[in-house]
Amino acid sequence: MTALRRVFDKTRAEGRAALVPFLVAGDPDLDSTVEYAAALVEGGADVLELGVPFSDPLADGPVIQRATERALAEGVTTTDVLACAARIRDRTGVPIVIMSYLNPLLTYGWERFVTDATAAGVVGAILTDVPPEEAAPFLPAAAVGGLGTVFLVAPTSGEARILEAARVTTGFLYCVSRLGVTGARQDLSDAFRPVLEAVRRVSDIPIGVGFGISTPDHARRAAELADGVIIGSRLVAALEAAPDRATAVTTLRDQARAFRKAMDEVRRA
Repeated sequence: MTALRRVFDKTRAEGRAALVPFLVAGDPDLDSTVEYAAALVEGGADVLELGVPFSDPLADGPVIQRATERALAEGVTTTDVLACAARIRDRTGVPIVIMSYLNPLLTYGWERFVTDATAAGVVGAILTDVPPEEAAPFLPAAAVGGLGTVFLVAPTSGEARILEAARVTTGFLYCVSRLGVTGARQDLSDAFRPVLEAVRRVSDIPIGVGFGISTPDHARRAAELADGVIIGSRLVAALEAAPDRATAVTTLRDQARAFRKAMDEVRRA
């Protein structure tokens, strides 16, 4: 069992969902990312998602695209992201999951990435644009290195896709709450519920719900069914709007606390 799976098994045993905030590494610089990560952990984060900047983030909306552009303008590389992860690990002890498109990891070298990522304290990798049917080349090295794998399912996923995604996932299954790109929304779609229920029928793999979770009420509703709640664009937008790092740190800590409080209103047997 991977370390990432154990995190979700622990929070599940405690009758609560894991809070999983997302940051783009290097937005607006790497030192800020470490400070922001620490603030989110102080606010109650159980796991941190750290995004690798990539020039063609097809699944991401404008907020995360701009964050990626700021990080790339700083010259942030995959090597820098892993060094940043190690700094966050040393400061907070929080489990870190790298979220990346495939191109940067192939450029880095997948086996080398697994080795260097686990050395940096990374416990999982979300391969955003790798469908589970094409996951086979990446599974052996991840298994040897103990790196949890995370694959995505969506409201349009059929039974065969769900079964395959559950089979190759060794961390948590990422359930996209709605169709389209990432981004804050006024309301949380219920489109994820049927696919989440379908996963439950075939596997006990932990499930995290993300895309469009923008308010504490959204997080509470997602926590009623999911094992993890992933918050991205809402937090990235908050740090983008902050006039300085100190304000961003305070804002992120307060927002994480608000999400955590709402999620803790839900207790599952």
